[in-house]
Amino acid sequence: MAPPVSERLSDLLAPVVTDAGLVLEDVAVTPAGRRRVVRVVVDLPDDATGAVDLDAVAEVSRVVAEALDASDALGESPYVLEVTSPGVDRPLTQRRHWSRARGRLVTVAVTAGGDEPATEITGRVRSVDDDGVLMDTDGAGRLLGWDRLGRGRVEVEFNRPDEQEA
Repeated sequence: MAPPVSERLSDLLAPVVTDAGLVLEDVAVTPAGRRRVVRVVVDLPDDATGAVDLDAVAEVSRVVAEALDASDALGESPYVLEVTSPGVDRPLTQRRHWSRARGRLVTVAVTAGGDEPATEITGRVRSVDDDGVLMDTDGAGRLLGWDRLGRGRVEVEFNRPDEQEA
């Protein structure tokens, strides 16, 4: 049995996006009348911080469209291509997500182990390494191991401290 369309597209597009200097986060194909919408989500590589700029999205859109047009992955049916980057509301679930959140205020559920319920903490991500995430919470650094971290979320700050100092 053939793999789903989104899986075939991920296999096709991952090297194209990587060659453009980004990471393929997700590919979704949804019907839209007589067409299909191909939504490609790209992100910065592993330890990069900041956001994907519009020029990079435009370039990736161009090379992704070329790759799709040159393949038969979508057959003959027309499609609309959307290339985007993850928003601030994307959950932090992978190491590279946490790395990208360095300097940001994050809320995360942390397990204590055993049958104890997770506690939610908020702090600023200081660093990320093989041991886990070092966060500043209440003025103190706290290392949270990967095995204790739940899904994190970036808190929107309109006046980040590092922006005020600049």
